[in-house]
Amino acid sequence: MNKQKGFTMIELVVVIAILGILAAVALPRFMDASEDAHRAAVAGTAGALGAGVALVRAQWEINGSKGAVTSPVAGFGKGNVSTNNKGWPTGINGTPSCIAVWENVLQGSAPTVAQSGTGFDYYATAAGTICTYTYQRHDSNATITYDSDVGEVKYTFN
Repeated sequence: MNKQKGFTMIELVVVIAILGILAAVALPRFMDASEDAHRAAVAGTAGALGAGVALVRAQWEINGSKGAVTSPVAGFGKGNVSTNNKGWPTGINGTPSCIAVWENVLQGSAPTVAQSGTGFDYYATAAGTICTYTYQRHDSNATITYDSDVGEVKYTFN
């Protein structure tokens, strides 16, 4: 009696069909990392902004400040950060102040921010004590919000 070694043609076709289905369904999910990269960029920027806000508040406490600091907070960054009467970096006078908070709290190679125009990473808008930074590099409508009344930074990624 002859013993066959190897796979039959039907077995090979079934394996190839299963691999094809897996490649068509599962692989694209693991290969599309661009949305994850955008999500990580927004989350990282929000974390950096939150850390910077906390550092300004800590420096305000260390300096023994009482009330709003309209002159720069001594000992922080480039010396161009002002605070409200609770010690949080201010962004309550409209969009230009929100942009100033972003540029003065985030240091180094921070993402770009503007009130309008093209080619910027985020657009800034203000409503009361809330600064909203809308991410422009993806169609997710992702936002970072900073509330200068309580020093809270949050982000959403839709």
